[in-house]
Amino acid sequence: MRQRVATLAWRVVLAAGLVCGVGLLPWLTRTDPAYTVLKARSAEREPTPEVLAGIRRQLGLDGGPLHSLTGWLGGLLRGDAGQSWISGGDVLPDVLQALGASLLLMGAALLVAVLTAGLICLRTLRLGARRRLGGRRAGGGVSAVLASLPEFLVASVLATVVGVQLGWLPALGWYGPQWTVLPALALGLPAGAVLGRLLDDLLPGAFGEPWALAAAARGLTGRSIARQAVRRCVPALLPNLGLFVVGLTGGAVAVEQVFDIPGLGRTTLQAALAQDLPVLQAGTLALVLLAALATGATRVAARLLTGPALRDGALSSLHRPAPPAGGLLPLLYGLVLLAVAGLGLTRDPLALDTGQRLRAPSLDHPFGTDALGRDLLARVGHGALDTLLLAAAISAAALLVGVLLGLVPRVSAPLVDTVNAVPPVLVALLVTAVAGSGAATPALAVGAVAWTPLAAHTSALLLQERATLHITATKGLGAGRVHLLRYELLPAVLPPVLRHALLRLPGVALALASLGFLGLGAQPPSPEWGLLLAENQPYAERAPWAVLAPAAVLALLGALAVSAAGALRRRPPGRHPGTTGAGKSGAGERRSVARTEREPAGVR
Repeated sequence: MRQRVATLAWRVVLAAGLVCGVGLLPWLTRTDPAYTVLKARSAEREPTPEVLAGIRRQLGLDGGPLHSLTGWLGGLLRGDAGQSWISGGDVLPDVLQALGASLLLMGAALLVAVLTAGLICLRTLRLGARRRLGGRRAGGGVSAVLASLPEFLVASVLATVVGVQLGWLPALGWYGPQWTVLPALALGLPAGAVLGRLLDDLLPGAFGEPWALAAAARGLTGRSIARQAVRRCVPALLPNLGLFVVGLTGGAVAVEQVFDIPGLGRTTLQAALAQDLPVLQAGTLALVLLAALATGATRVAARLLTGPALRDGALSSLHRPAPPAGGLLPLLYGLVLLAVAGLGLTRDPLALDTGQRLRAPSLDHPFGTDALGRDLLARVGHGALDTLLLAAAISAAALLVGVLLGLVPRVSAPLVDTVNAVPPVLVALLVTAVAGSGAATPALAVGAVAWTPLAAHTSALLLQERATLHITATKGLGAGRVHLLRYELLPAVLPPVLRHALLRLPGVALALASLGFLGLGAQPPSPEWGLLLAENQPYAERAPWAVLAPAAVLALLGALAVSAAGALRRRPPGRHPGTTGAGKSGAGERRSVARTEREPAGVR
């Protein structure tokens, strides 16, 4: 009970700190809130001292930031979120309406994500149901492409092709269920690809557990066994699913911008840009509460799905050695990526030739040219250095922080929920306010949130692994905490989290690209890939190669990450060509117990 109270207090402190930090945004940026509000209300009005003083009196800014914060919090306790500084209307109805639109979009996108994840895992489910997983090697080319496509690019293509050119579905606005289809596809396909890869990574271990062997021996259908295998793996993915729920609600800013959806992400972005603090604070608080509800729901669902086995330490480990994917594919993808970057580095990315505007690919310009006649191969190659090196550095730091914090879930879980509730765009604005604008701002903004899914994944896997039979047996033989962590828990948890980090590498690059697309990342004439997509997106219909070139390289990065993640597997010891993974069930537990029995008590 005491631990629950401490965790709840920690959550309240974090939420209060976030809301207060958001409320201090104008003062952190060292700008006059009255001036920003005046420009948002009427850009043509002269900002005279008298006019600015009148706005300060009207908004109650004379008392400073502390007075403004306490006044807003006092009204919130009475159910009043204040009035918008820009429109003058009540904040709460507008925020609730935006939250409703985002929740509807999130529900549709989550449905698309679940269906996409199911299709990605279909091959593994079929092989597992037929007991033929022994020689299966990880694939994932299609899922890599889907996971690597920028959401705003998918949204732009769907809006242009399906909505405008073909006219099959409405492309702009928010007036009914049919308006949710295209944005739900743009959000759900990349998210489903990541979830599908994580689930596909766990399924072979579930099919190799003793219950699956017993079910097959008793004549249960393959469909029933596959359904129970999915149920066995889902609890380890639910924390990340909760993060996706919040991310699809508040982090869909670019998609909401493309489709003109009045969602909560777009509302908070507009409020942040206009420094409309009451709207920004109410939107942020709504996202924090949604994150807390999503986390609570996923934890309850995980415990219900796992049952008493989690409490009694009667689970089997899902992380057994598996045949690694072939090393040829990641080598091939890496060589192609290096070749593109190398060829691009030999060209000038800033050379202008207006007579060569939007030229199709040719021998002189293999990737074509952009709207200013600049060579796209040169810009993609030079942008690779910034994008890839920065994404790799951020991913490595996120992996280290995520694993360390994931080992202490009572500290990290509330922190993960709070940080994940903040849209990356808002994080970028806060980082800009504190650290100033510059080349490092996008990296700091993305790095501030990139560790959260890895920490959630580490905590979930650790919880499952601690409840396994071989851990219970090892404890009974006298092993201490350090021994368990070093020889049992970390070897089981680190490989899947490392593969997850590799899968997230394209996502980090996409986050940097999204900030560039929204004008919060790299600035012209930088050849950063996100900025390339943003600059060429208006010409996608006339010159599709201008968008396809950076998008194809991002997809290639995703294929490289997925194939490299598949290669990071331990080959089962004593594997013979005729054996299957199912026949090895329980071997990991037996080896662990035997090793512990052989160790002297003093080394534990």
